[in-house]
Amino acid sequence: MGTLTTTAFQRRAIPLDLSDVFYVMRADLERVEQRLREEANVDYPIVGEIVDNLIGAGGKRLRPLLLLLSAKPFDYDLDELIPAAAGVELLHNASLIHDDTVDHADVRRGQPTLNSLLPPETVILLGDYLFARSAMLAAATMNPRVVGVFASTLAKICDGQLSEVFAAHQTEQTIDDYKRRIYGKTASLFAGSAEMGAIIGQAPGDQIEAMSQFGGDVGMAFQIIDDVLDLRESTDAIGKPAGLDLRQGTVTLPTMLFFERNTMNGHYAELISRVIDGNEISDSDYNDAVQVIRESGALEASIEVAEEYVEHARNILRGLPPGEATDMLEALAMESLSRTH
Repeated sequence: MGTLTTTAFQRRAIPLDLSDVFYVMRADLERVEQRLREEANVDYPIVGEIVDNLIGAGGKRLRPLLLLLSAKPFDYDLDELIPAAAGVELLHNASLIHDDTVDHADVRRGQPTLNSLLPPETVILLGDYLFARSAMLAAATMNPRVVGVFASTLAKICDGQLSEVFAAHQTEQTIDDYKRRIYGKTASLFAGSAEMGAIIGQAPGDQIEAMSQFGGDVGMAFQIIDDVLDLRESTDAIGKPAGLDLRQGTVTLPTMLFFERNTMNGHYAELISRVIDGNEISDSDYNDAVQVIRESGALEASIEVAEEYVEHARNILRGLPPGEATDMLEALAMESLSRTH
């Protein structure tokens, strides 16, 4: 990998490995990372160190990468892109802080959450502070359209999180309800990141819309796979509490597809309904419910839905200028599915 160049990268057959994309984009992402760490600085003893560790634990930086790549087929000016790219990642981290507080989660990315270390009112204020700093980064682009997309994305994220809270412990939900909820909570930031990158890259209007759709499709697939992994993997494997959705009474796509596939089995359906309701449920009940869903075929069916979103995203790329950038975008789209292997 150490001798890989952009030219060599372009000659490789697709689909590409995302690690190669990160290698090619490493210098640009390092500049985004530097700006992110500067803006996430919290000038309070202990708290500042905790936030810095949280940001540093940071996952794959898919959203800033998506924003940068969405400008690459057009007019790629890194100096103009950096504030927006750092802003979407900071917005993502702020939303996770609030999410962990709502869920009472103790672990995120293998690290203790702020929620597990500080009083809830302090955590909420820190999340609000990072939301504000992320908005300042969007404003630093000096592009009113970018600021508008950023504000709209923030509103959609909050709406998605509120929808999840109010839908908790309710089995009477449709798959369309679920899709609207996860679009707001997760996919809207992928869509917004791609749209902002294309706007800053001065793409034509139809291409900006296409990039927004591409990002939204990738985000939908990403969240569906997250919901599958929540039921399939261990806490150590996913870096956060496994099976948390069921324990929180959150009805996700695998659970919905389980009900569709088990209309004739009242015993299992009654078990899952009781677990979602959450009253006087033992750890054994939760474990049995997870096992039943795993064995029902609902996880595999959910993965197929995610694959459809990824395929749609890949089809959108065919309308973009061909070349290195679209190859890298395709690798990013495939990344969500790679986590199922």
